[in-house]
Amino acid sequence: MPKSPVLTGKEMLKFLEWLGFTIVRTKGSHYRLRHADGRITTVAVHGNTPLPVGTMHKIIYHDLGLDNERFGQMLNDFHKR
Repeated sequence: MPKSPVLTGKEMLKFLEWLGFTIVRTKGSHYRLRHADGRITTVAVHGNTPLPVGTMHKIIYHDLGLDNERFGQMLNDFHKR
């Protein structure tokens, strides 16, 4: 299984917005995002600090419903834009 890429909170926010998520509220450094299809996720933005591995896995697997391979492909498409 390929390793998960390491993203900062800022990078994850931009990626999620590219996927169609919109920021619905913030509380401190935590951003709540919602997609038109009803999916919801929260991302903590702490400067340029990478997101913890467990947080990345929760967002990728649970909130987005993706596997590592598909997430990597989508992330590559995002960086190519």
